Amino acid sequence: MDIAEKQIVIWPRWRKVVFRFLFIYFTLTITPWAWFDAVPFLPKYYNQLWAWLVKFGNDHLFHITKVLVYPNGSGDTSYNWAEISLILTLSLAGCIIWSAADRGRKNYERLNYWLCVFTRYYLIMTALVYGIIKLYALQMEFPNLHQLATPLGDYLPMRLSWQFIGYSTPYQVFSGAMEVVAALLLLYRRTITLGLVTALAVFTNVMMLNLCYDIPVKIFSMQLVFICLFLLASDGKRLFDFFILNKPTPAADNYNFPYRKKYMRIVRVVLKVIFIGYALCMQIYSSYKEYLDEHPAQTKSLIKNGLYDVTSFKLNNKLPALFTADSLAWQDVILENGTGSIKTGDSLFKMRYSRGYFDYFIDTLNRRMDFKREYKGSVYTILSLHFELPDSNTIKLSGKRGEDSLKVELKRSKHHFQLAERQFHWLSEHNR
Repeated sequence: MDIAEKQIVIWPRWRKVVFRFLFIYFTLTITPWAWFDAVPFLPKYYNQLWAWLVKFGNDHLFHITKVLVYPNGSGDTSYNWAEISLILTLSLAGCIIWSAADRGRKNYERLNYWLCVFTRYYLIMTALVYGIIKLYALQMEFPNLHQLATPLGDYLPMRLSWQFIGYSTPYQVFSGAMEVVAALLLLYRRTITLGLVTALAVFTNVMMLNLCYDIPVKIFSMQLVFICLFLLASDGKRLFDFFILNKPTPAADNYNFPYRKKYMRIVRVVLKVIFIGYALCMQIYSSYKEYLDEHPAQTKSLIKNGLYDVTSFKLNNKLPALFTADSLAWQDVILENGTGSIKTGDSLFKMRYSRGYFDYFIDTLNRRMDFKREYKGSVYTILSLHFELPDSNTIKLSGKRGEDSLKVELKRSKHHFQLAERQFHWLSEHNR
């Protein structure tokens, strides 16, 4: 039975009020007009207006913080919380005005259908984007040498969870496959309910990881779970009868829209094919391209990758204090495919997890090693040192650190990280 053939259903007042609120809320959070980046000036002026509204709302109503921090890789900044507060406020105000102006409406069956379709396809797109990138094991990468050398206690909870998932490629691929399966089930009308149950399980797990490990995507992950619950609510009675009361239920007809004219059916199929082609093919291609960029062909270098112990460190021919938090001394050095880190307190490097990070470039002709750091969008050379290789396991560096002379000797360490082995045992005689 399609929507046109149903008897007119009179919604209770509370349901109409809730629908009005949710319609405005989902429209503002998903912002479909922001997808049209090709329209001249539209994204620019919309973003400027919206940013002004968020700031105005925060200054006069919400007071999240005095100065808002804009999204910067974190999706839970003060700006994001002020934004969600504004959306809830506008949704409530819009709901009140809409309810006063449309009190005679019996139901919103057709509008609810389109809202469900809209949010469902948003859920599909999100699941495909995050699922496919996990199929290539790109979202959380296997711990590199820098991370393996960082003491466990120095990690923030988010980074700990990233290493936990990135360690096991099969687990990450499995979690991505479940997101893709949920998306594919949501594409077909007869499997929408199964797809929603699958998506709810998947995104609830993601939400709990974000909440429990302080991963700064809490707002977005809660939004995805909320969308799943909203869509499942349309099937609430059927699900309650089937799972709780153990009663037979009729087939779902929430998505049976009357496409009576032939051109409407053709347009529907064409749009769906375009969506599937774009969402699947483009995401698979972009993820594959990113995979190739992240796994370039290895080239031989004079200086080998690895962990190096610092056997000698002299600044102006003197040895600085080694075991102080702000010591300029190097205690160990890791070199790995153009990126490096040093256990040091020297703020010349980008400090993270008690290590100083940098990129490096090897000039084989002049035997120079350039240490580089990105700062405010630009890359600077912070050290340029001459290197010597007395043997295959030793590196001698010399040059200037500012006005001071610097001499460092590195010995390739024999330290072995068990976590780097990707161990797996069917038979485990001991609790290791």
